[in-house]
Amino acid sequence: MSKIDANSSLFALDDKVIVITGGTGVLGSAMAKYLAGEGARVVIIGRSEASAKALLDEISAAEGKTTFISADVTMESDLESATEALRAEFGKIDVLINAAGGNMPGAVVKPNESIMDSDTEAVRGVMELNYLGTYLPIKIFLPLFLDNGKGSIINVSSMSADRPLSRVMGYSSAKAAIDNLTKWLAVEFAAKYGESLRVNAIAPGFFLTHQNKELLTNQDGSLTSRGQQIVSSTPMKRFGDPQELLGAVHWLCSDASSFVTGTIVPVDGGFGAFSGV
Repeated sequence: MSKIDANSSLFALDDKVIVITGGTGVLGSAMAKYLAGEGARVVIIGRSEASAKALLDEISAAEGKTTFISADVTMESDLESATEALRAEFGKIDVLINAAGGNMPGAVVKPNESIMDSDTEAVRGVMELNYLGTYLPIKIFLPLFLDNGKGSIINVSSMSADRPLSRVMGYSSAKAAIDNLTKWLAVEFAAKYGESLRVNAIAPGFFLTHQNKELLTNQDGSLTSRGQQIVSSTPMKRFGDPQELLGAVHWLCSDASSFVTGTIVPVDGGFGAFSGV
């Protein structure tokens, strides 16, 4: 059997149009910089170009190809305008990475609280940002994939989708919905549009982000009790680095994963495999 060359065209991303929602976040920006460095034409979708400026400048300084389109991923009208901008500039998209998401304090149930203390509007907001913010870009951008005749959609789930974590009720529920949507769309698209339009997800374990840093680490950098609990439940005994998501993302963006659809890929240091014993 011949060996697969990691530098072969199977893995090539040159000039692929890759759209990233939530591209200015910790994980999304790591993806954007890496993929641009691999030769892709990266389009960052976000609400504020000002907040994306430093990232755009960094990618451009490294001679990467990048564009920003202003849109709120929970607003159909914004995404329809973004579709027209994408069609005008590129005529297609090859990859959509739905990295927009997050949590809200009111959707968290603290140890001294119960579900009765949760904020209904915050839970609704978390569901809209994570679920609708994934469903709507897929729905609205689908014609661009169909015009191209192929493509890869990569959703961002979480290990909390399969193993609900204490406190983060709203977030875990929203990510569980992402897993289901990913599998449903994989079957739907293969049946209706053929094998060339794939839908998968990555499920990050624990990575320090702007949203969870204060929950998991103290000001001196030491772990909080929750942070220690997480590290103790992760066989690799540490948090992940955003760079460690990039291999899985590259694979799913490329033709090397052409027979992969409906799959949730954990990147979690073994967290999902650990029973606690």
